[in-house]
Amino acid sequence: MKRTRADAEAGNRTLSRRTAVLGGLQLAFVGGLAARMSYLQVDQADQFRLLAEDNRIKDSLIPPARGEVFDRNGVQLAKNVPSYRIIVKREDIGDVDAALERLGRVVRLDPDDLERAMNEMKRSAPFHPITVAENVSWEDISRVSVNAPALPGVTPEVGLSRIYPLGSDFAHVLGYVGPVSDYDLEQMETPDQLLLIPRFQIGKVGIEAKQEDRLRGKAGVKREEVNATGRVMRELDRREGRPGADIQLTIDANLQNYVQARLGQESASAVVMDCETGDLVAIASAPSFDPNLFVRGISVANYKELTENIYRPLASKSVQGAYPPGSTFKMMTALAALEEGMAQPDETVYCPGHLEVAGRRFHCWKRGGHGYVDLQNSLKQSCDVYYYDLALKVGIEKISAMAQRFGLGVRHDVPMSAISQGLTPTKDWKRRVHGQEWVIGDTVNASIGQGYMLASPLQLAVMTARIATGRNVTPRLVKSVDGIEEPSGAGESMGLNENNLRKMRRAMYDVVNDRRGTGYGSRIITEGMRMAGKSGTSQVRNITAAERARGVINNSDLPWERRDHALFVSFAPIENPKYAVSVIVEHGGGGSSAAAPIARDITLQALYGGPPPLDAYPSKDRGRIKAQQEELQAVRPMADLGGSDQA
Repeated sequence: MKRTRADAEAGNRTLSRRTAVLGGLQLAFVGGLAARMSYLQVDQADQFRLLAEDNRIKDSLIPPARGEVFDRNGVQLAKNVPSYRIIVKREDIGDVDAALERLGRVVRLDPDDLERAMNEMKRSAPFHPITVAENVSWEDISRVSVNAPALPGVTPEVGLSRIYPLGSDFAHVLGYVGPVSDYDLEQMETPDQLLLIPRFQIGKVGIEAKQEDRLRGKAGVKREEVNATGRVMRELDRREGRPGADIQLTIDANLQNYVQARLGQESASAVVMDCETGDLVAIASAPSFDPNLFVRGISVANYKELTENIYRPLASKSVQGAYPPGSTFKMMTALAALEEGMAQPDETVYCPGHLEVAGRRFHCWKRGGHGYVDLQNSLKQSCDVYYYDLALKVGIEKISAMAQRFGLGVRHDVPMSAISQGLTPTKDWKRRVHGQEWVIGDTVNASIGQGYMLASPLQLAVMTARIATGRNVTPRLVKSVDGIEEPSGAGESMGLNENNLRKMRRAMYDVVNDRRGTGYGSRIITEGMRMAGKSGTSQVRNITAAERARGVINNSDLPWERRDHALFVSFAPIENPKYAVSVIVEHGGGGSSAAAPIARDITLQALYGGPPPLDAYPSKDRGRIKAQQEELQAVRPMADLGGSDQA
């Protein structure tokens, strides 16, 4: 049918509207596209340029050199040495097993290292370098270099490794470093990115751990060009980091070496403290171990040997150990009574060999008793009954409070691991911890450093230094950091009655220098260097009434772990105290026989700055001491250094 003019005009109008709508939509689309392109190319140009740059440039951290550690005289205790290692890249070596077999023909590969390397390869990118051998010799590096054409993807590298030149002498003080573990990272809220570097080493225990932030340093950065797969093409820029701070300790390496040798293979510890400054000039635990074993990766056999040794060589007994202080605590009981006005130095107490308290008999170490004794004679002869009597007058609260003033029951701020707080018990403490009420027998036991009372060798040295000076001397282990001196531990006056302190010092002098003193056999006879001290013997077992009736078993007849601990504390010279010393020999028996001779020898070594003359000893001991000095000189690795200045 023929269309009319009206139909044609209507169709044209419809087409025009559709064309306009379609054109408008096309125009809107083109406009939006143009706007988006403008936004991306102009407004967001900088952002996308950075993203593209990040795809091309990779920043990597450069580990800093770890700070080194020195003794008070500049002897190096922990240092960095070149460390050679062999690395491989899986993408370059082809068949991994065949490549490692070829490498094994050139250098010896440790099976444990190989297993660790294979595990790392499985979870790392093909281009990621993997260490297959560490601490290899220069000869091994040379052989790998010579055979490089036959070892594609194998590269020798040089870095820095930690070493402890004096080995076991400073194991418990310095500790050691080791690779960062998952446990280490879990203990940190925001781990330093350095710690994520494979096999990066940090301090695990001791100074290395406690001063980690100072020793670690700040990382450097290198910029590298990488391809689309992340493989490094070339290095563009390098900015070196800041090495860790060098730390100088208060310890005298020569004296520390002597103390460690003098303790020998005993399960023992000793602390030597400068009375003027609080400096710890020696702090040793025996037996010790070689910390270098841990840096290199200790074997299962070696670690088992250390952990199964009943003498516990891994424990830092000087700060971790908490022992009943025994009779070395008697000065605290006496000072508590004197300061409270509940006793006078010349008052006497009768000792028949025991004291009846609340239906229980508390014995003196001397079965027949000491008769009438005053303060000076009670300490000189270590009469227990005298202190039982004082404790009943003064009470546990004041005794424990006095002990805390002298540094017992206090966790001292020394950068070593697992510092013990010890224990100065109170009535509230027993109620809170044991759910029991304090009884009078607890006070009697505490008065002679038994029962709940516990102290570390470090705390006993602090106590002794405070008795010697009357000041709040505090222990200091770090002398300076990058040459900047750390605060002194000299301390202010304790505010105690000086007459009471003088009486205590005089009584301690008699312990060692009076013929009836328990420490007379370990006296120093050189004028101007005479020593004051106090012996202690702390029980680790209960002695039953039946055993007392038939005769107490001698320590030497008991198994080692059931023998008494032997303790001795001292300071010298008496006129102007320079050093305070504490010694504990675990299960050593009597303090006078086992600990006092060690303390005397250490004190003389400290005072003379080296081997003392034989005429400092009683004449009857000189032959034995000469043989001992020759024996120790032969086994001491630092003997050739001679004396060292301890000012």
